[in-house]
This record gives sequence, C-alpha cells and structure tokens, in this order.
Amino acid sequence: MRLQKYLAQCGVASRRHAEEMIAQGLVSVNGQVITQMGVQVEEGDEVCVKGEAVRPEEVKKYVLYHKPIGEVTTVSDPEGRPTVMQHFRDYPVRLYPVGRLDFDSEGLLLLTNDGDLADKMMHPSNEVDKTYLARVTGNVTLESVRELRMGVMLDDHKTSPARVRIIKEETFATVVLVTIHEGRNRQVRRMFDAVGHRVLMLRRVKFGPLELGDLKRGQWRELTDKEVDALKKSL
Repeated sequence: MRLQKYLAQCGVASRRHAEEMIAQGLVSVNGQVITQMGVQVEEGDEVCVKGEAVRPEEVKKYVLYHKPIGEVTTVSDPEGRPTVMQHFRDYPVRLYPVGRLDFDSEGLLLLTNDGDLADKMMHPSNEVDKTYLARVTGNVTLESVRELRMGVMLDDHKTSPARVRIIKEETFATVVLVTIHEGRNRQVRRMFDAVGHRVLMLRRVKFGPLELGDLKRGQWRELTDKEVDALKKSL
C-alpha cells in the first residue's frame, strides 16, 4: 500500500497530514528517508517516523474532547503554547486530532488513531457538517442572516450556503447557531466579520453526527459503539 495510507493505518496521522510529514523528510522506509509521494510499503518493511518505528494498530480508538480556549490542536507548538495532546500522553494508543479548532475557540474535538476515518472526515467531498454556537457583537439582522445563508466572499471565493439560526438576542450581542461544511481558516469568524459582526465566543457543538452535549471544558470521553457506527455510516 502507499506509504501515506500505511501511516494513517498506524494511527500516526490522517493521510493528508502524513503526506506533509513525508514531504518534510520525517519518514523513512528501511533506513531510507522518503520525501516523494507514491512509495509503496510491503509486508516486512520497517517504517519509521522521526526515527521511531511504527506499525498498524489493530484497535481503533475514538475520543470526544471539549477543547477549552487557550489550547492549540497540534501535537506540538513552536510558540510553547499548551496543546490538546498534553491530556493524552498516557493514553494507551497514539491519538491525533481530526481537524483543528482555533486557539481562541472551544468545543467538540475528535481525536482518533483511525487515519482513514480522519481523512474521510476532513475530505471536502464528504461535506461533513460542523455546527457552532457563536456570540457576536450587535444585533444580527435578518438581512445579515440571509447573506450568511447565501454565502459571503472570503479570499475572492464565496462561501458555501450555511445554515444560520438566531438563538438569543441580547442588549449588545446576539447568539447564533451556524452550520457549515467547509474548513477555511477561521471561517466562521471571518463570515461574521464580512457582515459587520465580531465573534466574542465560538464553540463547536456538533461535528457530523457527534454532539458535544454536556461535556465540560477540558473533559473527554470515548465514543460509544453506536456513535462510532453513526460516524462511519455518515461518510
């Protein structure tokens, strides 16, 4: 099989992230550093990441974590900021986050060692919904809601139609529920900026069929078998 798929099955990363690791020269096969895509791995080959041998993990794990504000969703951070992975150092298998949540955002984060599933969750063609609860400045008008639903211009490209619902109107702010399936950088914040509202709080409450529920900030739990089945069937 292709090297990036092998790495995904080892739980090292999604196929997309595995390709980045290969390009960075972090992966070797039988002692030879690989930087090109398309290399095939056969039974008996020794594959190493950063000098450490990796092998496919038979047991797949799926963890739902309520990421608080102030953590980055990467394995390490060059700026020395806390990462979500610090909570899973003693977990029995190596987990990796599926997608990212901004440093200043909170909410549902899925972590797994199932690289194939992670890749499918993040692939644009699968259009996996992500739902956010946002508290934004000012009173959001019906015209702004209409614009968000139709799509706004970001980086010279219009966003795909979003599902938008006003949850609560406050004196100086509005709470809005937003569902998108794209994954542009800081997309929800930039969408609201485009219609004249600054995001004060952003929490992801749903990712595909998974729901954050009443899980507290900084807490995590493993998915139930029913949730895992629903997740796989949704892709």
